[in-house]
Amino acid sequence: MSERHPHGSITTEQRGHIWLMGLDRPEKYNGLTPKMFQELTAAYQELETNEDLRVGILFGHGDHFTAGLDLPLFSEYMQRGERAFKQDKVDVYGQQAKITKPLITAVQGYTYTAGIEMALAGDIIIAAEDAKFSQLEPKRGIMATGGATFRFVERGGWGNAMYHLLTCDQFDAQEAQRIGIVQEIVETGKQVDRAIELAEQIAQQAPLAVYATKASARTYIEQGEAACIAEFASIQSRLAKTDDAAEGVESFKERREPSFQGH
Repeated sequence: MSERHPHGSITTEQRGHIWLMGLDRPEKYNGLTPKMFQELTAAYQELETNEDLRVGILFGHGDHFTAGLDLPLFSEYMQRGERAFKQDKVDVYGQQAKITKPLITAVQGYTYTAGIEMALAGDIIIAAEDAKFSQLEPKRGIMATGGATFRFVERGGWGNAMYHLLTCDQFDAQEAQRIGIVQEIVETGKQVDRAIELAEQIAQQAPLAVYATKASARTYIEQGEAACIAEFASIQSRLAKTDDAAEGVESFKERREPSFQGH
């Protein structure tokens, strides 16, 4: 058995149309390192570009999702104003090249700082009952730059965001669900299983329609209602001409479940 790398790794596994990506440094609470970010970026890129993959799942091995950045390994990057991963690839924080496919994050135990920000950059968050959240960057003399300052506001509202971002407190899964960050809370140890169930349900839908739905929602968030509405007719026209749309109509007429191929 090969010796574990002290800076951790990212595991990947394909299950049908689902791509599982695991943070694998449990002996350090899955503390994130530059090496892990680089590998995670590559895993995201595979999800984005592999046509056979329709839904991604991000999770943490062991008892915790992640305690956040291993700060000593990132301090020089921060001082230079640089990221520890290539930005010409899909960005795990969703600030540059965004992942266009659905991404579910399953969290448990410590879900701190960069862990919250990666989860918020995805689409759905499933939390174990023991999940503990904290956006504590100001307690370390820095600011959250992975997206918390806008996505926390986007999902939780200004007051809730400021309450947690400025106090640097620790809050539980129930509070995270109350403010809209977490979508479901499950028994500890069941969070990945539940994420897989949801991913399988999403993967059964017409892929192009799923991606278009996510893209339309992002257009609203980033550009507003008018821009979102302006695209409706052209998007629907494009989708209506696909083989999957034809299959959707046929399956409806024949009273059976559709089988979508993604074209």
